[in-house]
Amino acid sequence: MEDRIPNLVTSGLSRPAPRDGVTVELAIYRLEYQTEWSLEVANATGPSIVWEDVFPTDDANYEEFLRTVDEEGMTAFQDSGKVIPFRR
Repeated sequence: MEDRIPNLVTSGLSRPAPRDGVTVELAIYRLEYQTEWSLEVANATGPSIVWEDVFPTDDANYEEFLRTVDEEGMTAFQDSGKVIPFRR
């Protein structure tokens, strides 16, 4: 018997997130058997930033996204050809 690939649970907080003339795709998800949520932000040209840390709730992920935007601005998610380290 093959191992079953787990389902991906997507939060209702996942959505396009426009601000300051920049729109990114906010993805908050977890595997069906996990309780912690992952956070990913993709810009319009495709590259994405995935947080290494996971969060206990999808609301906590959304708050982290908003905090990052407040501190770094939306330009932190634009493709500049560089890796942008986010503080933990």
